[in-house]
Amino acid sequence: MSTPFYLFRSKRFAPLFGTQFLGAFNDNLYKNTLAVLFTFQAAQWTSISSPLLAPLIGAIFIAPFFLFSGLSGEIADRLDKARLAQIVKVWEIIMMIVAVVGFATHSFTTLLLVVFGMGMHSTLFGPIKYSIIPQHMQQGELIGANALIESGTFGAILLGTIAGGALAAIPNGEVIASSVALMVAVIGYLFSRSIPSAPPPYREEPFQIGFWKHTMDAMALAYRDRLVFLAILAISWFWLYGALLLSQFPILVKDILMGSEETVTLFLTLFTLGIGVGSALCDRLSHHHVRYSIVVTGGIGMAVAGVDFAWGIGTFESDGALLHNLYFWRIVADVTLLGIFGGLYSVPLYALIQKRSVPKARSRIIAANNILNALFMVLGAVATMAILLGGYNIAWLFGMVALGTAFVGYIIYKGLFLTLWKI
Repeated sequence: MSTPFYLFRSKRFAPLFGTQFLGAFNDNLYKNTLAVLFTFQAAQWTSISSPLLAPLIGAIFIAPFFLFSGLSGEIADRLDKARLAQIVKVWEIIMMIVAVVGFATHSFTTLLLVVFGMGMHSTLFGPIKYSIIPQHMQQGELIGANALIESGTFGAILLGTIAGGALAAIPNGEVIASSVALMVAVIGYLFSRSIPSAPPPYREEPFQIGFWKHTMDAMALAYRDRLVFLAILAISWFWLYGALLLSQFPILVKDILMGSEETVTLFLTLFTLGIGVGSALCDRLSHHHVRYSIVVTGGIGMAVAGVDFAWGIGTFESDGALLHNLYFWRIVADVTLLGIFGGLYSVPLYALIQKRSVPKARSRIIAANNILNALFMVLGAVATMAILLGGYNIAWLFGMVALGTAFVGYIIYKGLFLTLWKI
């Protein structure tokens, strides 16, 4: 058991991983197909200008996280999570069927409805996937399982993004993409049927419907444990940073590095692989136990690599031969290190939440994490627009976020490491 890969041979983990991986792949395949299609063929679909379409798609996709995360956590704490996973995958199949119809009929409204539906899919599945891990894993397997889920998620994001862009660029690619997504959704459902039963702990409180109530209850549960709430805030910062990097890579490559689409893919790939390497290192360095010193190390590494990344961008001078430019490879190294340290940083935080959360409230606490993740990503997008519109360049943007990461790392050090020195 020196590496977590043995979990892929276990029914306790492999079906869950397959279900999660294929769902994340589909989300990004569909979103990026729309993004590319609406960027280059916007006039054929809608009168809305193409610069507004990408943020519109993102806003519609993330809206369910704010509206329904609390309710989804409440449901996941009351019903068998394996059964819920199957229901969620059926919902994904329905959405992909609607997507095929939307592309075939050229219906812009239908396609945006599917974006919302896929956001619902992720909102409902989020509390299930992270709260089911402690039920099926032993204590010494939490780090390894989370490492695999984390690296698999970013791998799925990368593959789905690349596949969506590639398919959207060919004739009738949107119909092909939606058909592929439907097939992937069906395979995901088949994986979900093999997830072992995960019944909920007994709860006496009667179920009440109220979206705002469930949201506030989830946030209150998360806030009760200071360390859990700090971990949620720290994870939310990681998603803010990651979303910023992924969204700004194309602009960085086009406007500063003078590179091509292949360079963007290189950055996406290295960042994703870096997270996978960092996640695997986390399991090895922690010896299968939650060690919060690794979180601090990851935070410091992200801050240092981020500052150097911003510095490298700010001083970069294109000489027309990108691959022969030593400063380009410095930026490439920084992107890879950001991924590696990001993996070290995030994996123990997820394990901390799972370990310290009360079993009967675990799904709702993870729902609170999803709500704050979404909020931080939205705030990060708004701050990015404000910084760039304020006259600062992209190097300043990345530098500010890197310094913010250093501050977050200091808060984690005080809140986690000093309090739990002996753990």
